[in-house]
Amino acid sequence: MSTVAFIGLGNMGLPMAVNLLHKGFHVRAFDLVPEAVAALEAKGAVACRSAIDAATGADVVVSMLPSGKHSRALYLGDSDTTGLLQTVSEDTLLIDCSTIDAATAKEVSLAAEAKGFDFVDAPVSGGTAGAAAGTLTFICGGNVAAVERAKIVLNAMGSTIFHAGGPGCGQTAKICNNMLLSILMAGTSEALSLGIDNGLDPAVLSDIMKASSGANWALDKYNPCPGVMVSVPSSNGYQGGFMVDLMVKDLGLSQETAQKSRSSIPMGALAQALFVSHGRKGNGRRDFSSIFELFSNKQT
Repeated sequence: MSTVAFIGLGNMGLPMAVNLLHKGFHVRAFDLVPEAVAALEAKGAVACRSAIDAATGADVVVSMLPSGKHSRALYLGDSDTTGLLQTVSEDTLLIDCSTIDAATAKEVSLAAEAKGFDFVDAPVSGGTAGAAAGTLTFICGGNVAAVERAKIVLNAMGSTIFHAGGPGCGQTAKICNNMLLSILMAGTSEALSLGIDNGLDPAVLSDIMKASSGANWALDKYNPCPGVMVSVPSSNGYQGGFMVDLMVKDLGLSQETAQKSRSSIPMGALAQALFVSHGRKGNGRRDFSSIFELFSNKQT
């Protein structure tokens, strides 16, 4: 089975790498947090001292990093580090699962292709629960051959793979999706709070809207009102799931993307303002469905 270098073992990266181990891949791991590397080493991975160390001899590199500047530095290098494009063999498949700006993803992808590498930008949807369960959706950008080659690795960590288009298109599609998700979650929270304030049972109202024209993913899979659904963050003190800080990051990316294309996204801008305000009240590490409390008359 192939050897995969996994770089970036955060809340998403660590369970993704664990699934690769479970599917029989040999995993060489690196993260700036030694405890994360040690946790994966305990499950059978090889702990590495650097990203270059991890990637040396690997068939595939998978990265899961916080921002575009980190992805760019990993692959292209910067004043402090040598990029992987200068150190690994040309037959190494490169997959960046980070959620970053499309311009950086395209820059890195084109630089990789110019050197003969197969490179795929493959941001994910599905959150930490999907990462742990191996049911993530991968939204890929890159040439057809590279995406086809990546599928054997991506299928070990997820259940659905989309090819959105050329380099950077995976990031653009992910940004559009998460902007819509933020709008749906805020709107669902607002509607449920209006019903509660006027004497409706939120569970009954949710069932009515799910069977009516207001139906959406937040109502069906991720109800933001505590007690309406079990096994979702709202019924666990808004712990776990997708943090407000990460939604704020993605909404910032949507604004940057809109500015570059001169697109009109007023609802996205409002959603960004709402989530930024909510995060500044100490909610940054809580699940994004906690935006419900911004509208509730029973805020804690």
